Amino acid sequence: MSVFPSPVHQSAIVTRLRAAGCVFAEDEAELLFSTARTPSDLSTMVDQRVAGLPLEHVLGWAEFCGLRIAVDPEVFVPRRRTEFLIGKAAETGRSPAVVLDLCCGSGAMGAALGKLLGDIELYATDLDPAAARCARRNLAAMNAHVYEGDLYAPLPASLRERVDVLIASPPYVPTEAIRLLPPEARVHEPLVALDGGADGLDVVRRVIAEAPVWLSPGGRLLVETSECQAPPTAEAMAAAGLVPQVAADEELNATVVMGTKPQKP
Repeated sequence: MSVFPSPVHQSAIVTRLRAAGCVFAEDEAELLFSTARTPSDLSTMVDQRVAGLPLEHVLGWAEFCGLRIAVDPEVFVPRRRTEFLIGKAAETGRSPAVVLDLCCGSGAMGAALGKLLGDIELYATDLDPAAARCARRNLAAMNAHVYEGDLYAPLPASLRERVDVLIASPPYVPTEAIRLLPPEARVHEPLVALDGGADGLDVVRRVIAEAPVWLSPGGRLLVETSECQAPPTAEAMAAAGLVPQVAADEELNATVVMGTKPQKP
């Protein structure tokens, strides 16, 4: 069910959204109209959006790699640029495959990779309890194993040296740059999903350092970073014994650093 406002009402809502700084006010209005169940719902949703709540939190979902991913309040919203990482992971992945998604957030990356690869055995972790709950909802149909905890800590020891594809979009915003983020992220998304420490790479380095313990021979780690963070990220992968490679997409403003664990002699 959706709400079908009159043209005058629709125009008024677009005007309110535009005045609140929504660049794509017409598109957002259409999404709000199609999602709201009643006129009262629509009014509430418009008020929330005008107040600065991220559109995805207002709608309760985000589109990612052609999937509709549930996004609960205060859970990190999957970014379109991260679709580049998923594409790279799908190019190098094999099916069936064991996939590990660290800092999984809503579970969007695992869900998208499952769609592309088909038969995968998926594990995912997140430190944030709200994110872990959200991921369990989104990944329930895949029978994924979703754990609440710090990176690799909650994983079963039996997973060591079994992971074919390890994907991670960890927090990589330098602490001092947090204040420069749009209010939608800075105010409404969890700080733990954004703050990567002084240079933004605190969590990234931790992901890389322990990755060889969990990757299978020939397995690959794919980490999302910024363009300027790619060189030190690649260096960290090389230091950990992985063979690094950097890929970027200018249109999406996306950078992914990949590291392959060498085959055993």
